Amino acid sequence: MRILADLPDDDIKWLDERAAEVGKSRAALIRQAVSAFRAGERDWMEQGFGLWTRYGRGVDGAAHEQAVRGQWARRGETDGGAAE
Repeated sequence: MRILADLPDDDIKWLDERAAEVGKSRAALIRQAVSAFRAGERDWMEQGFGLWTRYGRGVDGAAHEQAVRGQWARRGETDGGAAE
């Protein structure tokens, strides 16, 4: 959907410069800004839910926890278990 929005000239100039820097259109930057603004309004649970899966860490949480705890145990065995 298209919209008409009035922005100050210095904001338009900044948008044009930024668009040239990142190789996107002015409209693409505005869409990205609106998406980022909306994402910031979600609650913390909604923001974090499925985060690992979205970013390629599709690991079961319990399995990951056990792997990390296993590393701790092995580290303790190799250094004599002494904490510094």
